[in-house]
Parts: sequence; structure tokens; C-alpha cells
Amino acid sequence: MNFKNIMLHKTTVVAFLFLLLLVTWICGQLTVNNDDLQFPVMIKTSTTCQTTATSNTSELIVFTPSKKIAKLLTESLCGDNVVAKQYGSVIGYWGYRTADSLEFVGKGIADLILAKNNIMAAFRAESTYNYQPVVGFSNYTAFFISSKEKPRLTKQYFLDKRIGLLDYPTSRSGHILPKQTFKELDINLANLKITYASSHNELRDLLADGKVDIIASFWKESDATRFSKNYITPLSNNIAGTRWYFKMQQNNTDLLCAIQSHLLNMSKDQTLHYYQNVKPYWSCNTKSVSFIKGLGDE
Repeated sequence: MNFKNIMLHKTTVVAFLFLLLLVTWICGQLTVNNDDLQFPVMIKTSTTCQTTATSNTSELIVFTPSKKIAKLLTESLCGDNVVAKQYGSVIGYWGYRTADSLEFVGKGIADLILAKNNIMAAFRAESTYNYQPVVGFSNYTAFFISSKEKPRLTKQYFLDKRIGLLDYPTSRSGHILPKQTFKELDINLANLKITYASSHNELRDLLADGKVDIIASFWKESDATRFSKNYITPLSNNIAGTRWYFKMQQNNTDLLCAIQSHLLNMSKDQTLHYYQNVKPYWSCNTKSVSFIKGLGDE
């Protein structure tokens, strides 16, 4: 077989294989239902609702660490007349990790967000995106909490203790303040037995189950059913509470006041006293909307 015939033979084989592959693909497309290829969303992290302005494509974006709050607030805002004049839908996102908050704050994605003021300050969100506080929760105190004795703020005391901290570098009560205390006591973190938890509730479970001796957190009313209030030692007072921030890139005071009203009403239905004790940052009872000076970090 000469060279020309060899090349012709190889070309014929390649062409045949290509046609076979093409026919197989076409048959597959005809027999497979496209609906079978739609994979379900395994983890849902948002909820959406429509306002009465169905033809408006603008979206009001809300972010909160709580799925329950995201759903309640989203539905509440969708039924508001002021919101409907400006938006066609409201999307509520939730995320439990600090990284989720950082994503929404750092990129200015959310129009309304529940966040800590130290995160907002770290990204200069108020100057970059003009995020303004709308309502704020009361200041609180950070504690070392034990189940068997009152913690002592001495170097020797902590060296043989199993300690529970939050795995969130931005958490003041569960991470920043206890580590500051250890530094002030001249304790090398490498010499401590530290267990990191993903939430304050997980910290409490670790302590209640005897897996750690001490945790760093805040004190809430329900803690008295599991631990003794005699066995807590304050780390720092007057820590600024979490706040709702509104991205006010226009002087949109109608929407600001509408949102503040919904947040205040929603706080009344919260089970924890801390979340019921909320303060507005704006005076919306007069024709001239004004910031309430002096509220700040009191």
C-alpha cells in the first residue's frame, strides 16, 4: 500500500469515528430529558419576594446572619408601600460565618445589613458606601464563663485549663478580648489548651458537656438554666452591640424611615431580651428626618 493510500485510509477512519461520535451525541440529546439535568440546590441561603411593582426590575438586598430574620424581614418589606415605589422585589440573604458578612460589607452588596460596627469600620464601609446605622442593639459585657468556679484573671490559673473560644477573628467577646487578656497576662497562646467553636451556642454546649473548663462569651438570661451567674468574670464592659446599616448613597429618607419602622416592629416579636432592646438612630416623626445625635456607642 503506497503512502497516498495509507493517508486516505487513515482519513476515512477518522471521518468515520467523528460521524459515529456525532450520531451518538445527537441520539443522546433526543433521548435525555433536560429536566433530569437540573440538580437541586442543596443549601439555600436566600429568599425572594415580589412587591406590588412587578414590572420594576430593581432589587432591595438584605443580609443577616439569621435565616429566620432574613425571611421575616424580607416578607415584611415586600408589603411596604414605600419599598414598592422603588423596588420590584426584595432578596434576603443569610450567612452564619464572619466571612459571609465580610463579603457583603467589603463589596457593598447589601442595601441593608446586620453587622458589627468593628467590621464596618475595618472596611470603612460608612465612608466608602455611605452605610448609615438605622437601629442598634444595646451594649453588652464579655465574660469568662465556667461551670464549677469563678474564673480568676491570673496567668497560673489559665495554664492548666481547657478553654473554649470562637473561631471568628472578628468576635470581640469570643475571640478578640480573651486573647487580649491572655496577652496582658503574658501568656503564650501555644501554652494554652484552646478548643475553637463555630458559634456561641456551640461554646455553651462544650462547657455544659464538660469538654472545656472555661469559655469566653456574653451572658444571656437563658444561661442561668445551665450555669451559675456566680461563676462568670467580666472581660470588658460597654461593647457596642450589633447594628442594622442602610446603604444610603442617595438621600433616601422615605426608605430609611420605612426600614427603621419595620426593624423596630420586628424586634418586639423576638424571644431574647437583648434583641428586644433596640434603639433607633433616626428621628422620623417630623417632616425633617434627622440623625439622633448622642446615641452612638453609649
